[in-house]
Amino acid sequence: MARIEKVLYTGKTRTSSGGRDGEARSSDGRLDIKLSSPGSAGSGTNPEQLFAAGWSACFIGAMGKAAGRMKVALPPDLAVDAEVDLGTAGSEYFLQARLNVSLPGLDREVAQALTDAAHQTCPYSKATRGNIDVSIHLV
Repeated sequence: MARIEKVLYTGKTRTSSGGRDGEARSSDGRLDIKLSSPGSAGSGTNPEQLFAAGWSACFIGAMGKAAGRMKVALPPDLAVDAEVDLGTAGSEYFLQARLNVSLPGLDREVAQALTDAAHQTCPYSKATRGNIDVSIHLV
């Protein structure tokens, strides 16, 4: 396991009042949300949506770094649609995920190279590698 040599940022949150049906707030006050269990009638988001949002944002950042190294301009309308499934196998809970990467206007080989490089460097991709089923598609 790689060890961090220099911490660049620490996200701090506190979740209370019921976990998946509670509230989460960041220490700086910039995040203040209600949580609801997936599929419930609650008005909040859920951990799977938050994970998908974080991963897709990080993945775009990793593609930006790769594009800089490859001297390629990313299209302004690029997008990553992340889908994070919560499911069971027997009595155990698991996650699985799909990232659907859209890089309109780029040659498919270049787009694939950017996607592959991002998946190797994105911290979320590294954290999930070998731990959950992940598929990445260029759309």
